[in-house]
Amino acid sequence: MPNIVALVPMRHHSQRVPGKNYRSFVGKPLYHYIVGSLVACPLISEVVIDTDSPTIQEDVKNNFPQVVLLERPEHLRAGTVPMNDVLLNDVAQVEADYYLQTHSTNPLLRTETITNAVEQFLNNYPIYDSMFSVNRLQTRLWDSLTRAVNHNPAILLRTQDLPPVYEENSCLYIFTKQILESKHNRIGDRPFMLEIDRLEATDIDEELDFRIAEFLYKEREKV
Repeated sequence: MPNIVALVPMRHHSQRVPGKNYRSFVGKPLYHYIVGSLVACPLISEVVIDTDSPTIQEDVKNNFPQVVLLERPEHLRAGTVPMNDVLLNDVAQVEADYYLQTHSTNPLLRTETITNAVEQFLNNYPIYDSMFSVNRLQTRLWDSLTRAVNHNPAILLRTQDLPPVYEENSCLYIFTKQILESKHNRIGDRPFMLEIDRLEATDIDEELDFRIAEFLYKEREKV
């Protein structure tokens, strides 16, 4: 069994939703949901949280003692620091055959989906050298110059008949240290695009997203 480490980066401060990573979400800190899903995945060897937050560090020690904590260094704490720089610091400290990275802002992502992602990646490696999750879009898209992106305006196809395009949803990435270091990117030369259920791909970026995600979670789990 390969050594697969899950990386969950979390900053203490967030601009649009203050303290969102540890804010109460259906009665528990938001980050508990994704970490719980990762810990329950039988194919993940270790879960690592990278954070500058004393609040999260203390809570992790009390609730997830099996999770490894990495304190984010001062020079990587600004909101403008690219995620790839944070991840490079992580992989330099934690060895693994493969790394799986996700975010605390994906609380509806299930253990079963994470497990399926790992299985598909391992079954197709090295044909595909990395993986990232996507949302399928079948709607009429236009660019800023009013040019049709994925359809012919003169031929009004039903939206379900349009050729799909895919949105990188930032829910899940799988990559190797070599890819990250050589390309300064989580996505390699031959990535596998993993389509995820739109409900599970719900991401929290703004206050409205937080409220919608809570509603969807309660509906799904009948809390």
